[in-house]
Amino acid sequence: MGVLSGLEPGNVFYYFEEITKIPHGSGNVDRISDYLAAFARERNLFCIQDKWKNIIIIKEASAGYEAEPAVILQGHMDMVAVKKPDCSIDLERDSLRVAVRGDEIYAEGTSLGGDDGIAVAYALALLDADHIKHPRLEVVITVDEEVGMEGARQIDLSMLRGHRMLNLDSEEEGIFLTSCAGGARVDCRVPVEWESFEGIAYEVLVEGLKGGHSGTEIQKERGNANCLFARLLWNLTQKLDVGIQKLEGGLADNAIPRQTKAVLVIEPKDSASFAEICDVTAARIGEELAVKDPGFTIAVAERGKGSFSCVNRRDTRRAAAFLNSLPNGVQAMSADLPGLVETSLNLGILTLDKGEICAEFSVRSSVESAKEALIARLSCITKLAGGNQTVTGDYPGWKYRADSPLREKMVALYEKMYGEKPKVEAIHAGLECGLLGSKISDLDCVSFGPQMSDIHTTEESLSISSTKRVWEYLVRLLEEKD
Repeated sequence: MGVLSGLEPGNVFYYFEEITKIPHGSGNVDRISDYLAAFARERNLFCIQDKWKNIIIIKEASAGYEAEPAVILQGHMDMVAVKKPDCSIDLERDSLRVAVRGDEIYAEGTSLGGDDGIAVAYALALLDADHIKHPRLEVVITVDEEVGMEGARQIDLSMLRGHRMLNLDSEEEGIFLTSCAGGARVDCRVPVEWESFEGIAYEVLVEGLKGGHSGTEIQKERGNANCLFARLLWNLTQKLDVGIQKLEGGLADNAIPRQTKAVLVIEPKDSASFAEICDVTAARIGEELAVKDPGFTIAVAERGKGSFSCVNRRDTRRAAAFLNSLPNGVQAMSADLPGLVETSLNLGILTLDKGEICAEFSVRSSVESAKEALIARLSCITKLAGGNQTVTGDYPGWKYRADSPLREKMVALYEKMYGEKPKVEAIHAGLECGLLGSKISDLDCVSFGPQMSDIHTTEESLSISSTKRVWEYLVRLLEEKD
């Protein structure tokens, strides 16, 4: 018996739990893709598994629905795989430890992968059912959505007949998304030289932050561990000679980093000043984040005395200036849609690797020219610091469609089922609808899904009751003829 056995809808939760048994973080999708292909073969369903491991599965229409327009069901198979520092799970090889707490499903010590495992579970449950009436179903499950939408970029959809798409990659029940921001990943690298530094090594740990999704939660202005470490490093280098021996912060460019760890080397005579600067910086930031992110701390621990190989003091000062100059967070709010973030960026990953300080960003904007200008700004700052920048995973936004028969049908059915109209909104996070829409002429698309919380973090959870309601709505939607 599975942990989720007995929950309804049974088939949806069965497949969701099966998915959590298969490691499927971005870039590690071979096994989950092969599982989906085998699922299709076992049921004699048409299936394409391309060389990038994207999956397309087609199920023909039920009797009496042959004349109805085909419907594309779309989601992605990869997840943001993160874990707590003390968690022993190997996210490249091990199953998640799924658990239930009241109305919530979560994973012990790791992210859950409800984003977007629930879309895959919904699709498999539909494909596996014989009693549900539906038009031709064209299920598209892409890879590596969380790291630049590479699967959506590469996939060939020329065999599809559908021009209506249900994107199941949203996390708020009762909200239908009809447009989203475009984005890109930007890696800024600044070379540094090393030296032998006689002194005391201290581990500095910025932690206790809430983190979150850099698209849907960037407006909450939670602390970014990488940026807060940059602030501390700047304060230290203004008064002390400091070398960086190790540096690692954040786990994904599109997740607000909760923890940054560094090993810094200072001269023995500066120990008291070092501790004071760390304490004062922590106190001041703590006051600023008292409401937004009250768990913030800076922990300092001595790691030994002696001669250490580290970034030389001159380049550490330069790195501190570079990192402290980088923009982060909301840059502009939409003038068209009050409350919607227009342009933002997130310093998601910070590393010291092979003689380079690397800062990796997720940049987003619903205005293409604003996105380009922000990327150019990062390039200018990086070049001034003597480094260079690369841009990958650039994807377009998804424009609002004024005439949408699918949206009208979905809103009318929701109101009929629940006695109130759903919200129809735009979102600052990236969705694959823009890229896929460039491959399908006249694509009519709506994104929706069950209630989830804290996606891309180890506190991620999925509502059981919401999953059931959205399933019932999805089934009714497919059964409703035009």
